[in-house]
Amino acid sequence: MAETRRTKLFDLHVAKGAKMVPFAGWDMPVQYPMGVLNEHLHTRARAGLFDVSHMGQVILRGEGAAEALETLIPADIAGLKEGRQRYGLFTSETGGVLDDLMIANKGDHLYLVVNAANAEADLAHLRQLEAKGVSVEQADRSLLALQGPEAEAVLEAVVPGVAAMKFMDSHDFDWQGASLWISRSGYTGEDGFEVSVPHDRVEAFADALLAHEAVAWVGLGARDSLRLEAGMPLYGHEMDETTSPARAGLGWSIPKVRRIGGAREGGFPGADAILAELAAGATRARYGIRPEGRAPIREGVAIFDTDQGGEAIGTVTSGGFGPSAGGPIAMAELPAGLAEGRQLWAELRGKRLPVVIAALPFHIPAYKR
Repeated sequence: MAETRRTKLFDLHVAKGAKMVPFAGWDMPVQYPMGVLNEHLHTRARAGLFDVSHMGQVILRGEGAAEALETLIPADIAGLKEGRQRYGLFTSETGGVLDDLMIANKGDHLYLVVNAANAEADLAHLRQLEAKGVSVEQADRSLLALQGPEAEAVLEAVVPGVAAMKFMDSHDFDWQGASLWISRSGYTGEDGFEVSVPHDRVEAFADALLAHEAVAWVGLGARDSLRLEAGMPLYGHEMDETTSPARAGLGWSIPKVRRIGGAREGGFPGADAILAELAAGATRARYGIRPEGRAPIREGVAIFDTDQGGEAIGTVTSGGFGPSAGGPIAMAELPAGLAEGRQLWAELRGKRLPVVIAALPFHIPAYKR
């Protein structure tokens, strides 16, 4: 069995009392002494600091890198302005999703952030662009996320100038001689920033943020409940190689310019199937679910349209307790066209419990547009 990797902040997490667990090949903090519930609420109220250094960071260089990347991703990368980033999907030849990622235009190169579990596979996937004259380089740096309503004030005090950034901006800043790659984005439904930091400066930078009483460490447990409340899909749950972008509720990430009739129609893996489904409308979709009781329903739970008998009409893809939502919440893949408020049933340990279709997200995002 392969050994798990450690981020440069591993010793600091242990010193702060973090419970460490294996995750995507890394030893990661799942929670701190504050506990998942309080870490979640702290992020919603003040500012949570996350070590997300397990994520893959990749740099693409070369003339035509954006156009080349469009052969793998159905997004408008050629039209992405310098200093901006956007969400994209790696698609498979059969029309599924290989991974989701963020893409930033840094002027003379593109900067990508990919999921930890798929980082090696994504890097190998990107290397096919080398035949098109694109240089593919893994950036060996740490990555922090500062999220919450007080994130702007805290980061502005440490790195002057970041407050002027808008949601999905991506700029470089100097901090005590270290180059920080900062985007105004995150995975919590709160305003916040993701900061790529040289390994040898990340502990000092984290300490500078934690010197502000508004900031507290937050682990993977609250990161998951925060993204679930925000209705954000997670690879391996709401999407995978068997799930199309339309079924995952991610058709919005494929703009008109890449769709049928667009100026740069198709040209990416699985384009025929993906674009045809988007044009016709998917027969299945991603929904929010609220159980009527207090028992949470989790991934893999079957959903039925009757309280007894019949075949399952769908499956929960993510579920748990939503601290800010005040009760159990879930997302599920179900037949398209179901109305908000429609009653369904979740089968939990052989018993069917009533649930209702709910609007996504469960928590309204507070991004700085």
